[in-house]
Amino acid sequence: MLLADVAWRLGPRALTLYGWHRAQRLAGLPQRRLREGAWPAAQPGVLGPAPLPPAPALPSSARERVRAALDALPPAAWHGPFAAEADALGLDLFRPGDVRPVWEANRLAWLPLLVQAGRLWPEEGHHAAAEARLAAWCAANPPYRGPNWACGQEAALRALHLALALLLAGRERAPPAAARAFLQVHARRIAATGAYARAQDNNHSISEPAGLLACGWLLEDAALARHAAADLAAALRRLVAPDGGFAQVSTGYHRLLLDTLAVVELLRRRLGRPPLPAPFADRAAAAARWLARLVAADGALPALGHQDGSAFADLALGGPADARGSAERAMRLFTGSSAGFPGEPGCRWLDLPESRPFPRPAAWTASGTRGWEAAEARALLRTGPLRFRPGQADLLHLDLWDGTHPVLADAGTGAYNPPAGERWWLDYFPAARAHNTILFDEREPMPRLSRFLLARWPRLAARPHGAALRDAHGNRHARDVRPEGRCWTIADEVAGPFRSLALRWRLGPGEWRLLADGAEGPARLRLGGDAPLRLSLEEGWESPAYGVVRPCRVLVARAAAPVSRIVTQVLLP
Repeated sequence: MLLADVAWRLGPRALTLYGWHRAQRLAGLPQRRLREGAWPAAQPGVLGPAPLPPAPALPSSARERVRAALDALPPAAWHGPFAAEADALGLDLFRPGDVRPVWEANRLAWLPLLVQAGRLWPEEGHHAAAEARLAAWCAANPPYRGPNWACGQEAALRALHLALALLLAGRERAPPAAARAFLQVHARRIAATGAYARAQDNNHSISEPAGLLACGWLLEDAALARHAAADLAAALRRLVAPDGGFAQVSTGYHRLLLDTLAVVELLRRRLGRPPLPAPFADRAAAAARWLARLVAADGALPALGHQDGSAFADLALGGPADARGSAERAMRLFTGSSAGFPGEPGCRWLDLPESRPFPRPAAWTASGTRGWEAAEARALLRTGPLRFRPGQADLLHLDLWDGTHPVLADAGTGAYNPPAGERWWLDYFPAARAHNTILFDEREPMPRLSRFLLARWPRLAARPHGAALRDAHGNRHARDVRPEGRCWTIADEVAGPFRSLALRWRLGPGEWRLLADGAEGPARLRLGGDAPLRLSLEEGWESPAYGVVRPCRVLVARAAAPVSRIVTQVLLP
């Protein structure tokens, strides 16, 4: 019954595409397409001959970041616990360990970095080091063998990082033969499992046509570029709403979306290609504004949805915890305005002119979220509609930040395939109990069928100041959020057949102590309701970075039926 429920919600398009992918796999079609894979015979360098263009004017802090990143370069090739010579499409990506860190390390982010270093310090040999590292990577990763060829998206992101490196090196108009050979091998891998990418209705559906488009342009393959451009525009039409909401409601994956689109747009402009088909420009601009509203002054983002620790095309070298470069670049490229970070180093590397900051609304609505900003604080509410599969049971979760400090925070992700002793992460972090919402009868509202698939999605509806849901058990929850100066009021109304409920507020860093009517720490929380509340300050868990888990404090308000209303006031200092 649960499988039937999920199939109905995913819809015929996704099921047909995934079924077609499975049928192709069973027939051995992708395997045959990738059976004969080999790098061409040794050719001159991928980046072309030195010298590289001079570096732009940068503050000393940006130059120091480049130097620090050089000192922390990972190995040129790494396969983790996975077999390097195994057939990529037949590889077990879960039993040996977590493939996610392996993929991140092999996206070739060091290639643009070494071009940056070569432009800053040409006498140090970074250009030659980039060529040597890429040759070593290719030798350790024969085409279509091992974990780094198991996913079409990873091939696409490597192709885009090479495109970015060519842009920085000024070689995008006439890529060297070795670069073209590298791109041809990657284009073939991406195209082999295109139905799978389209079926996902998430970042794969964006990244993979974006990678093929970059390959098509750089290889001067008009047919490949034309089809990829059409697929990318269609994916944006389907997955990014006119208000900027992304089908994958995740701040981390929204950032990856914009970073991917930014590399494509930069390449398009440098090559003088015509604009991409509608609605590419409008949807990219709306998505850029969505992210820019959420970035704190230090680059931090709420950990809404799945967080995989990506930092793609990160020319400012801020890492996963600093999204300023992503937001500023996207805003300048797609809206002609600024996210509020003048002098952003990554934009200087790309010669993107300074722009005026965009107007920040006091309240806004997007597909999947609502936001507010008042007196230097901002809040983000997870809402509907649920047109696409939710990644976590985070509906009506609320994040509240005071400047750069999270007061009410999301738990994060843990890891997609945690170590054997930490398998509880898979149940804990996606669950409703790991979010700032109400749990009825301590029963999760959406059964989990797999790592990334939940069943029995609640019905959601908009409200003037928030949103409401009804779960499969008949329980109803409506949440309104109202800021007034430095006081935020969250009103929760409930109804249904439940016997008890628990409202959880996951508290941000700081010293917190329990009070009779709430808690006090970096902020003051006061709770009241139309039934007695039993308050406790409990230990929970949070994941501040991928693969990292630490204790946190959770304020829990429990009540027995009949209770219909709980009001929380958050008083910021």
